[in-house]
Amino acid sequence: MNCFLGVDVGSVSTNIILMDEETNVLESMYLRTQGKPIVTVQRGLQDLAGRLKPGWHIRAAGTTGSARHLTSVIMGADSVKNEITAHAVAATHLVPGAQTVLEIGGQDSKIIVLRNGVVADFAMNTVCAAGTGSFLDQQAARLNIPIEDFGPIALEAKSPVRIAGRCSVFAESDMIHKQQMGHNLSDILAGLCEALVRNYLNNVGKGKEILGPVVFQGGVAANVGIKKAFEEALEVEVQIPKHYDVMGAVGAALLAREAVAKGQPSKFKGFEAAQEDYRAGSFECGDCPNLCEVIEIAAGEKTIARWGDRCSKWANSVMAEESAV
Repeated sequence: MNCFLGVDVGSVSTNIILMDEETNVLESMYLRTQGKPIVTVQRGLQDLAGRLKPGWHIRAAGTTGSARHLTSVIMGADSVKNEITAHAVAATHLVPGAQTVLEIGGQDSKIIVLRNGVVADFAMNTVCAAGTGSFLDQQAARLNIPIEDFGPIALEAKSPVRIAGRCSVFAESDMIHKQQMGHNLSDILAGLCEALVRNYLNNVGKGKEILGPVVFQGGVAANVGIKKAFEEALEVEVQIPKHYDVMGAVGAALLAREAVAKGQPSKFKGFEAAQEDYRAGSFECGDCPNLCEVIEIAAGEKTIARWGDRCSKWANSVMAEESAV
């Protein structure tokens, strides 16, 4: 059976999924990147190799996320696409007709406006922590509750308190103040959910036309309190797809499937890539005023890829070496 591999490598997590020809997800993995994308991807591939059943064959592989180019060099990818494209493809596949995608992860958040299945607009927030999952994690830890209980407790609120959500520092101070005033836990948690949603809509969603169906994905979609806050703020139903937490990887697998649809051979290197000795490095090119920071990847003693140079001088030098061999 032909399978399609999707890998989404971000700053916080690395998501890997395996999909069959009917686009059913066969395997799904969530790994902490921990600042080591190469090691994490190799560990994931090694684990996945042990899960393969007899007859399963990787027909194509796709990568996305902030380390998509690095991951492509390591494992060989037939599709290398940005997060916006991957999340949009996954959303439209799992929720046909979706017009708005709300995505909130651990370190960033994004909104994707879809019209007729095509990305019409988007925005990303990688600056303010108050609009991300890490903010909720921090407040759950401060309140001494498991993050899994955050949403259910928030749903019990009778009178959510208003908490300043423009900045994570102010939000935390305001939350402590509300605690000292005697507000109960459920009302405070509901207030935090509403604060995060306000922050998201005022920053990432500002000026965007949010129409239904609305799809909510990313790790924070597991928080039912946030889902309710979005529905109250937008006055529309918010749908959470089955694979909400690995949608980037789902999109990467779908794009890889499309890339080899005409029958061309796959660039996937196989699971042997998990054993290869890869090393990443960088240097600043001083050949012109651009002072490009060039990233290079070596396997053993050989440099196999470079990127980051605007003129492609260094990237082309690797390609020239390969063609000369």
